Amino acid sequence: MFSFLQKIGKSLMFPIATLPAAALLLRLGQDDLFGIPFLSAAGAGIIDNLAIIFAIGIAFGLAHDSNGGAALAGAVAYLVLTSAIVTINESINMGVFAGILSGIVGGLLYNKFYNVKLPTWLAFFGGRRFVPIVTAATMTVLAGILGYAWPPVQDLIDGAGDWILNAGMFGVGAYGFLNRLLLPTGLHHVINTIVWFDFGTFTDATGEVVRGEINRFLKGDPTAGPFLSGFFPIMMFGLPAACLAMYAAAKKERKALIGGMLFSIGFTSFLTGITEPIEFSFMFLSPLLYVVHALLTGVSMMVAYALDVHHGFGFSAGAIDYVLNYGLAQNPLVLLVMGLVVGVIYFFIFYFLIIKLDLKTPGREDEDEENGNADTGNNGIDIRAYHTINALGGSDNIQTVDYCTTRLRLTVKDADKVNEKELKRHGAMGLMKVNKTNVQVVIGTAVEFLADAMKSRLAKGNPTPENLDAPIEKLPAEADLPKVIIDKDFFMPIDGKIIPLAEVPDDVFAKEMMGPGFGIIPSGNMLHSPIDGKVVTVFPTKHAIGIQTDTGVELLIHVGLDTVKLKGEGFEALVEQGQLVQAGDALLKLDLAYLEANAPSIVTPVIFTNLTGQKLQMLKDGNQKQGTASILKVE
Repeated sequence: MFSFLQKIGKSLMFPIATLPAAALLLRLGQDDLFGIPFLSAAGAGIIDNLAIIFAIGIAFGLAHDSNGGAALAGAVAYLVLTSAIVTINESINMGVFAGILSGIVGGLLYNKFYNVKLPTWLAFFGGRRFVPIVTAATMTVLAGILGYAWPPVQDLIDGAGDWILNAGMFGVGAYGFLNRLLLPTGLHHVINTIVWFDFGTFTDATGEVVRGEINRFLKGDPTAGPFLSGFFPIMMFGLPAACLAMYAAAKKERKALIGGMLFSIGFTSFLTGITEPIEFSFMFLSPLLYVVHALLTGVSMMVAYALDVHHGFGFSAGAIDYVLNYGLAQNPLVLLVMGLVVGVIYFFIFYFLIIKLDLKTPGREDEDEENGNADTGNNGIDIRAYHTINALGGSDNIQTVDYCTTRLRLTVKDADKVNEKELKRHGAMGLMKVNKTNVQVVIGTAVEFLADAMKSRLAKGNPTPENLDAPIEKLPAEADLPKVIIDKDFFMPIDGKIIPLAEVPDDVFAKEMMGPGFGIIPSGNMLHSPIDGKVVTVFPTKHAIGIQTDTGVELLIHVGLDTVKLKGEGFEALVEQGQLVQAGDALLKLDLAYLEANAPSIVTPVIFTNLTGQKLQMLKDGNQKQGTASILKVE
């Protein structure tokens, strides 16, 4: 559940990213600025439709492949819900909750049904086209339920909102504290959504009812702003002052290295209100400082409330929003005075705690941590990470670094700049260029160590190691590893029914003469790779393919029995020997009707040919869809 809430919080960043444009247009069109109703209407087009934007953004963010089909499902879910529910009770107003719920339902249903297969006469409506259909049906049922279940919830939310909005400075302070405290988990977006876009109501000059602190402030509600004002002193002055304190407390020999970074993230916070680069720079190194920061945020919110300051933002509490919304604010100059005081407090508290408690903020890390790996220092993995980054086109070419069990999965600016020869020279086992901006580098089961070292180096610009000529050591646990397959990394290769190997009608396979495995009675016509690896054999008759996984397991997929006699008829090979593949890549296209008519059996054995002293355990049986994860594991 915690992980799921994090995904929702992350998905909310998509629709929230639309707010700067909305705020800019809405604000510039007001009479006290340019007085252009056209601009205000353009901004209101976003603000007034946040719920459906949330539905689209969340569904898109939850989709396993970030496909636009999920976004369409989210929009369909919202339109069905909001249109149907008011026929039961026209007073229902779910606000952005309707968008959030619709986005969640649309995203989850997309992941469940994106590859569903229907009978031939309904095939047009299969796959991703089926998702909006099942979404509409699901939301119709939910609308019927919520039409009766939501009014008490709405009353409870309104009551809670009234309580918080009327709880005085302590309610505002508690919100500010929780807002920062939840940032590391990503759940602050959830509480922000409730306060910013749902609590409180205001009827504007046109008679439209507006909900939420941000919406009400931008639409001219004079009571809006207490839940926003106190952030300005923190983001414009407090956190930049914290950067100054960390610079002052840094080791002398490290100041030049970290000074530019601290200035950059401090100025970003002041100008735009984007604070995560600062907060993540110390929240894990020094959790105590982060708790202090959360408490100071709560205090700032309380003081701004006590001084009757009403200011707001469309994106975040930086200088841009401060100036842009100045004309709508009450007592905005007080925030500048508060900011100067807050800046001084932040500097002295942070500097005192860092020095007194020897906190490991940027520039004060222990020497063996400075190169990104406390276990190996500036050798071994660190040197290998340096060469790997250079072989990938340098730090400027690398945008993101991620990894799975055995592979680096990277987003780069230009895949043509990646040097495969240099990668292999420094330990890589293979390279796959997925497209112009995505590459995968096969490293082995110790990929995690290399990825962590690369991330640390990229954060510092990949400086040259001191002992660059030292021999590169093997990554920890890279040699003599047992051949394993983690259950979540192995997928069903084709639609069909899993059967025990003993039921395969061929003694060579059934008695495990070639190795352990399982059988499939296929119902699909496309065979996919069940795991990341390399194609080591494509039989001339195309009826069987051998794959060696990135962990060294050798796998044989033999389609049908005695199909070698078909001399390639009924098969179309989609890969070639030596090709790197990842789980889900298509290997063979089958003419299943031809095979059923001409082969003794279409039962397809999947055999592990080089497992020694290890146990194969099947986790699923019966009919399974292609792509189903965790059907087996090797221990």
